[in-house]
Amino acid sequence: MTQRIAAADGINRTRAVAAALAAVRRGDLVLIPTESVYAVATDAFSRRGVAALREAKGYDEHVPLPVMVGSRSTVPGIAARSSDDARALMDAFWPGPLTLLLDPQPTLAWDLTPSSPIAVRMPLHPLALALLAQTGPLVVTSANLPGLSPPTDADDAISQLGDYAALVLDAGDVSDETALPSTVVDVTGERPRVVRIGAISIDRLRVVCPHVVDGDDVPTQ
Repeated sequence: MTQRIAAADGINRTRAVAAALAAVRRGDLVLIPTESVYAVATDAFSRRGVAALREAKGYDEHVPLPVMVGSRSTVPGIAARSSDDARALMDAFWPGPLTLLLDPQPTLAWDLTPSSPIAVRMPLHPLALALLAQTGPLVVTSANLPGLSPPTDADDAISQLGDYAALVLDAGDVSDETALPSTVVDVTGERPRVVRIGAISIDRLRVVCPHVVDGDDVPTQ
């Protein structure tokens, strides 16, 4: 049975974070709130946890897994390099709905498809940030079964992935009808390239990085 800790409006935050920290360090899965959906998370460096998350989501070993961090200072430890543009985008839009594709550190002992860029984001939800401040990088993806909508409350998260998760941090309903997915920018090349436009428009990106290019507009030379 999935343990549930009520943690809306900051109540029980210390207890909730401590329990989730212990769970991910064991390689368990936890269900946590983000800005607009509940997500399933585990220690990015736990082979057991990553394997369990892949099983829960129906992902094979070749599917890249996104990572969340609680601080910009965490990025140099997991990314081989961060360009001036990448740092400027982090400063402007983190925490928030911006995902950056970065080259992983080649020596990291994790199972996150090292030949592919890692998708890294710093979430806006205070409970998620409090947890990440204690755990370090977590693999985090929406807590829905294949073909179903991402859950926006703890009950739905449990109904979908409760058979796999040891714990849910119940922060109430996080639904936001105006919420858009994160904007995704590839910063592994010479110029930042927009892979997906979401909550942050390309015009806002270009205020920070004037030479960012749309994915459909990449120069051929």
